[in-house]
Amino acid sequence: MRKLFFTLLVVFAAIGSLSAQEFLDPVKWDVSVKQENGERYNILMTATIDEGWHLYSQKQFGEEFEGPIPTEFAYNNTPETYTLVGETQEPDVTPIHDPVFDLDVIFFEDKATFIQPIEVVNPDGLEIEVEIYYSVCDDEKCLPPDTKTFKLNLASGQAKKASAEITQEDLEKSAALTIDIKGKDQFKSDAEESEKDFLTLFLLGFVGGLIALLTPCVFPMIPLTVSFFTKGSQDRKKGMFNAVLYGFFIFVIYVLLSLPFHLLDSVDPEILNNISTNVTLNIIFFIIFMVFAFSFFGYYEITLPQSWSAKMDSKANSIGGFVGIFFMALTLAIVSFSCTGPILGSLLGGSLTSDGGAMQLSMGMAGFGLALALPFALFAMFPNWLNSLPKSGGWLNTVKVVLGFAEVALAFKFLSNADLVEHWGILKREIFIAIWILCALGLALYLFGFIRFPHDGPKKKKLPVGNILVGALSVVFLLYLLPGLTNTSYANLKLLSGFPPPLFYSIYDKDTEAPLGLEAYKDFDKGMEAAKASGKPVMIDFTGWACVNCRKMEEQVWSEPEIHKTLSEEYILISLYVDDKEEMAEEDQFNFLKPTGGTKRIRTIGDKWATFQTINFKNNSQPYYILMDTEMNLLNKPVGYTPDSEEYHQWLLQGLERFNEEAKTAITNRN
Repeated sequence: MRKLFFTLLVVFAAIGSLSAQEFLDPVKWDVSVKQENGERYNILMTATIDEGWHLYSQKQFGEEFEGPIPTEFAYNNTPETYTLVGETQEPDVTPIHDPVFDLDVIFFEDKATFIQPIEVVNPDGLEIEVEIYYSVCDDEKCLPPDTKTFKLNLASGQAKKASAEITQEDLEKSAALTIDIKGKDQFKSDAEESEKDFLTLFLLGFVGGLIALLTPCVFPMIPLTVSFFTKGSQDRKKGMFNAVLYGFFIFVIYVLLSLPFHLLDSVDPEILNNISTNVTLNIIFFIIFMVFAFSFFGYYEITLPQSWSAKMDSKANSIGGFVGIFFMALTLAIVSFSCTGPILGSLLGGSLTSDGGAMQLSMGMAGFGLALALPFALFAMFPNWLNSLPKSGGWLNTVKVVLGFAEVALAFKFLSNADLVEHWGILKREIFIAIWILCALGLALYLFGFIRFPHDGPKKKKLPVGNILVGALSVVFLLYLLPGLTNTSYANLKLLSGFPPPLFYSIYDKDTEAPLGLEAYKDFDKGMEAAKASGKPVMIDFTGWACVNCRKMEEQVWSEPEIHKTLSEEYILISLYVDDKEEMAEEDQFNFLKPTGGTKRIRTIGDKWATFQTINFKNNSQPYYILMDTEMNLLNKPVGYTPDSEEYHQWLLQGLERFNEEAKTAITNRN
């Protein structure tokens, strides 16, 4: 409970600071090095702590992770440069019992100096690097752990925060990323997410939770748990209340799982996009999903360590009350992980590879948690409904196999993301669709009884109705996918837009490398030059190789004849891929000086265009569309994902109309 309480303090403090747009930094560090005698020096690290806050000792409290986060120091010492003499010393303070952690802890207030004695071996040009890892709390909240790195010069004894060096060339290249956009105030873009998008994700999460209810890890728990609450309590109303509270805690636990991603989003607005397009992470997701799939097929079982569930169960039994019910809910989450984990992984991966990040993930997790929680509350209120539940049996294993085939199909989406970002060319659109066809075929063969898996029981003489219905749907889906293998207009599978690779990423020869055969410039400056030469306005398309909604816009909206004609004939299209991992030439790479301080290494093409979008348009979501003329005048309000074709077309025409009006005005003024 102490660990849980501390975690909640950290998370809610982070979310609270997010909502207030306030970033607290209550500890200021002063680091220096002083000679004691001969080759003996002392590294002095003094923390000045704001009033009301306290910094914790280096000593570990209780068992691992049982108490507050201790302060840690790391040094770059080597036998050739300098050696550490003993451990880092800290002020001698009497331990105080902390009621939050129920432990004796040591913390410092106002000011604290830590000393690390060192023996210098080679003082010539010695630069000492100190990394400080710490967390601070006040009476109400704890802040997430922070890390500060300092570099000390032995000769001067002074330190500076470690950061990339900024040269004059870096400053010039940083300045070149900023353009003077006119009309920002007139056409301010909405920063808020669409409530409709959030509702959709909530409903998708809810559907995922309903699917999880039908798995062997969760379904049998419903009557057992509800009976425990309703029959185990002499007061029926109290039993119902406890069951409802149990469901509420299930909901809360799954929402809490998404909160750390809000913290990541606040640290760096581009971090979730970087996670979703990171090649290594996408490959890891691919492997994990394949492992989960074969677990669903019955070849092995994946569970969290049994000690975790045993410990949570013992906590629930020993503590009792509201806290005990919470641990019962946590036990369910751990025990059911082998079935819910793959579904949660799909939700996590889907949210991060879409463009809403943390908030979308929270909405999806809330829907998932609510779907899992509802049966426990409803059946507690109406126990007679339990009689209508189907009995556990082989059909639960069939559900797992269906999910297994879905996991295989989704796994290749992550591999496709990595392939697109790195331009490997190994998973072209038609190959991807062929794999999905095989998944649909395999599912149909299984449901019709032609394929068996290890955990299946004896083959039934008569196929269940559910098998026939779902098997038929698999065949229909297979037939829908078949045109995707062709090089015809029917290859645009609009219902699946965003999942397969884009149409131009094909095994067939295409006229251009842009969507739908359009001409698109992938460099802003070159696109603007073409616009000036043609006398046309530009549409800047901030997109991504792994952006699902970008593909939906291209294949469902841009493909409409009138929109396609407007884009190809009236505009110069500039598509800037913010997740392109292709490294720029060494001479083009630089350290970008952020307006708020600090630096960011611009190493890849994606780094450049992501930063370009953020600093100029104060937006980091994709797709994001801007209409402007060659004088950097915005023609109307930038928009994001707009699945309504008519609305999007009107937006294009509105920009074109304004461009023509300004052109006429300019001609009149010249005359």
